[in-house]
Amino acid sequence: MITLSPMFSPGGPARVLLVGAHSDDIEIGCGATLLRLRSELTQASFRWVVLGATGVRAQEAKASALEFLSGAHDSKVEIFDHRDGHFPAQFSQIKQRFEELKAQFSPDLIFTHYKEDRHQDHRLVSELTWNTFRNHLILEYEIPKFDGGLGDPNVFVPISKALRDEKVSLILKHFHSQAPKQWFDGELFNGLMRLRGLEGASPDGYAEAFHCRKWSLGWRGA
Repeated sequence: MITLSPMFSPGGPARVLLVGAHSDDIEIGCGATLLRLRSELTQASFRWVVLGATGVRAQEAKASALEFLSGAHDSKVEIFDHRDGHFPAQFSQIKQRFEELKAQFSPDLIFTHYKEDRHQDHRLVSELTWNTFRNHLILEYEIPKFDGGLGDPNVFVPISKALRDEKVSLILKHFHSQAPKQWFDGELFNGLMRLRGLEGASPDGYAEAFHCRKWSLGWRGA
């Protein structure tokens, strides 16, 4: 288990990139961690990118992102309209989005989808994140779903009960289009954070968890 404590110090990441395939992916996968980063890194810049949202879903994504980022020193939200469920067929166009993003923003920390996620759009976003940002710290978040496939994460971010409640409250507030779905409720979101809190020995009992494939630990010589 790797602790993320240094990430929340004044020397932590100054530029944070969050990438989601669909509306609500970022919030579900790393919403509480983002709230903690926003609160504790008062000079950080955030770039929030949703690749596939249209109509009401795009409106929800924008409103949610703006509230999650409220109070941040610097932030930018981008919502694109690539077709849900068909990302592999749009590989070239989505790859171009990543190349444009790389030219505009050089992050210290990236949150993206888990490479083994069973949703094809999620897997492609993870693949393109790694293809594009080859010298960056990347943490892959998890999205609970009918297909399963959460895996065994190896990075845990302890979450206070207040941040847990804020994350869930904002998700339920902004994504009314998802409310009829049987999986979309606070019990699921709280349950996953409680399980990861157990695994991550969180003081308050809650955590968000991530998969980290590579982490280069450097330090200054004497």
